[in-house]
Amino acid sequence: MNRIQWKRSKILRMAFAGSESMDEEGRNESFLMRSIKIAGVVALYWMISITMVFLNNYLLDKNELDAPLFVTFYQCLVTVGLCWVMQLLSIFCPKVIVFPSVKFDLKTSREVLPLSIVFISMITFNNLCLKHVGVAFYTVGRSLSTVFNVLLSYVILKQTTSLQALLCCGVILGGFWLGVDQEGVAGSLSWTGVFFGVLASACVSLNAIYTKKVMPAVEGNIWRLSFYNNINACVLFLPLMLIFGEFGRIASFDRLTDLTFWSMMTLGGVFGFAIGYVTGLQIKFTSPLTHNVSGTAKACAQTVIAVVYNSSSKSFLWWTSNMMVLCGSSAYTWVKSMEMKTQKTAQVPMDSTKEKLLAGEKSDPGV
Repeated sequence: MNRIQWKRSKILRMAFAGSESMDEEGRNESFLMRSIKIAGVVALYWMISITMVFLNNYLLDKNELDAPLFVTFYQCLVTVGLCWVMQLLSIFCPKVIVFPSVKFDLKTSREVLPLSIVFISMITFNNLCLKHVGVAFYTVGRSLSTVFNVLLSYVILKQTTSLQALLCCGVILGGFWLGVDQEGVAGSLSWTGVFFGVLASACVSLNAIYTKKVMPAVEGNIWRLSFYNNINACVLFLPLMLIFGEFGRIASFDRLTDLTFWSMMTLGGVFGFAIGYVTGLQIKFTSPLTHNVSGTAKACAQTVIAVVYNSSSKSFLWWTSNMMVLCGSSAYTWVKSMEMKTQKTAQVPMDSTKEKLLAGEKSDPGV
């Protein structure tokens, strides 16, 4: 790869090169440049994720195909195909497209399998939630990802959380329940949708944690992770589709020869390829916690777009529930950042003391 390609996009450079190159780049760049890159990654995640949600809502709600698992399976299949296409294009056009080798390895596939199970659960519950509720209320269900991140970090990683951070989680929970209450008052509440939304929130947190864990298995490369994750997902979806009787519904669907339907399905797969990449990229550039908070804030913006697009009329308390979620998440982020800054400040004097002691030992002629 020549220098012109490397300079074309610093973000893509880090994505392709893996975690080691990203760490080296992070040491040499300024805080401002890194902040700009993080902001760019988060903005890209927002754009692709919001578009993906509205597209999935169209596929699940407007086409009369009662097969959410098949829709998700097809999107994963398109993602695998795009990985192969990008790899071939990088071979024939190396000066234009750069893509890592994604040869299938059974051992690597097994190492990624735990993440793949969480991954298919996350996207399946997301789609089932969208199927039963609108985009606006789907946002409220996903607001619990931060709460689940705190809970699962304690259960899995044995990490405790401060009282201030727990109070912020309490505000998020209050916003969630107020949103559920207002949906009930409006007569549009679906408890099935709420259930799937809560499960989706839990899986989002698990997905962020397990992504960090399996990164070494794919040499820290997001594209390889996406490739193996979606191959595993395609295999795992087949028995699930059989168990839930979706093959019969697909066979009787009257739009199987409709080019528009398959075009929208394929477009959904393209965005599925993109969302898998930007999700992993956001986690890699920030942290599982920041990824979850970013997802919650994005969901609030998504709510406003959905309400405006559908010309809906919502009560003051309904909007208050969304503001509670947003403010609670923002406050949680601020509390965690202050705690990290305090820990870093306390660590610096200790490191300086150790260096002085070591220097003293080396210069002491009596030793």
